[in-house]
Amino acid sequence: MEERSVTVGIGPVSFTEVAAVARHDAEVVIADGAWAEVRKSREIIEALADDQQPHYGVSTGFGALATRHIPMELRSQLQRSLVRSHAAGSGPEVEREVVRALMLLRISTLATGRTGIREETLRCYVAMLNAGLTPVVYEYGSLGCSGDLAPLAHCALALMGEGVVRDAAGVLTPTREAFATAGIAPVTLAEKEGLALINGTDGMLGMLVLAIIDLRRLLMVADITAAMSVEGLLGTDDVFADDLHALRPHPGQAASAGNLRKIMAGSEIRESHRTEACTRVQDSYSLRCAPQVAGAVRDTIDHAERVALIELASAIDNPVITLDGRVESNGNFHGAPLGYVLDFLAIAVADLASIAERRTDRFLDKARSSGLNAFLAADPGVDSGHMIAQYTQAAIVSELKRLAVPASVDSIPSSAMQEDHVSMGWSSARKLRRGIDGLTRVLAIELLTAARGIEQRAPLQPAPATAAVIAALRSAGAPGAGADRWLAPEIDVAVELVTNGSVVAAAESVTGRLT
Repeated sequence: MEERSVTVGIGPVSFTEVAAVARHDAEVVIADGAWAEVRKSREIIEALADDQQPHYGVSTGFGALATRHIPMELRSQLQRSLVRSHAAGSGPEVEREVVRALMLLRISTLATGRTGIREETLRCYVAMLNAGLTPVVYEYGSLGCSGDLAPLAHCALALMGEGVVRDAAGVLTPTREAFATAGIAPVTLAEKEGLALINGTDGMLGMLVLAIIDLRRLLMVADITAAMSVEGLLGTDDVFADDLHALRPHPGQAASAGNLRKIMAGSEIRESHRTEACTRVQDSYSLRCAPQVAGAVRDTIDHAERVALIELASAIDNPVITLDGRVESNGNFHGAPLGYVLDFLAIAVADLASIAERRTDRFLDKARSSGLNAFLAADPGVDSGHMIAQYTQAAIVSELKRLAVPASVDSIPSSAMQEDHVSMGWSSARKLRRGIDGLTRVLAIELLTAARGIEQRAPLQPAPATAAVIAALRSAGAPGAGADRWLAPEIDVAVELVTNGSVVAAAESVTGRLT
């Protein structure tokens, strides 16, 4: 059931809540108990306002300029200048769901009472998010340390009534106009607030959470398309037996093998070659090792989720207000923990797409497809069938391999060598999003190809789960056998079915819940 509102301030927000706000515009509410912590921490910051001892971000400049003492009359200007100068992103706009996830996660940290934000500033941030106003954030600008500075600064700029936002309808609007329409008053930032608004890993964390949600769905699709390929290529499901996988008890591998068994259950095609006449000793790796690869991806996602859950439970700022009331500089904003797992997931995505492409290629090669038409064409030579669909897969897989090169090992010093080691976690997250889109398309093409290959096995009938998936594909507008036709729209249909959950739902209507 879709969340209609998300309460922030009582424990960390969940994956479901992030998705509800980012993708479904759920309302954000600050828990009553959180406001007391926000007010308490603000009192600590205000008590430092006339302290002769310098306090970073309260009475000093920032980064390499932290050695300058800032007099009282310039401290509001200091915060405005920080946000304006750091809102220096460039390139294409970042997706709305990413910006909304980023905003929610910054609100979650502000509500912990560890940042010194004022109550009115936090209320303004929540109001902006709930009104559907999305600050324009750009592709480039974050080094992942000190957190996602430029993306968060563009959001903070909007709180000041500056810059541009997209309204709930997606229309690009000057922020001040959008605020006036929504009845929101911009804020004038006070001591420490500029830092509190921009010092966090919220962008890369939001993208990690959304990626994990998407990848868990795609993993079930990958098991479905793998099972269809094994079935259509006259492979064996004997290698997916539970006792074989118990000999190597990786949990993801066991889950994937279990899915493959369920999906292939009751297949006439499989039973047709379970005879002594079948001379094949064992299948190719892309068929036989499907659960080992998809299982390793599952286990990688489980590790990434553990990292994300810790980060969701964190309060990241610099300086931070400790539970006993100290204001302390720290390095918790460094994005290394997130950068590493984002890069790790990109590697897993590339490999999962690679094995799917190899299965597709086997369907198209008459020498390896066990009797199917060359390229699955209706009239090979006159028709080319799925020849170029596999080219599209190959192009995507090649791109995914490039995207699998880690960003987190590529630190570039900044801020006059004060910030001399950065995480590049934002870049890791951006390329992972592109990787997930590519994996979606690769699996969609395997789905189309396997469906056509299975149908060429008629009159033998596929497994009931396979038949349900093919029926969903056909009813959605991707026709089956026939002469060559414009193929791109059919690929788009398959992409949509993979994305919206229809492929998994069709299989589960027969198998029950897949894991």
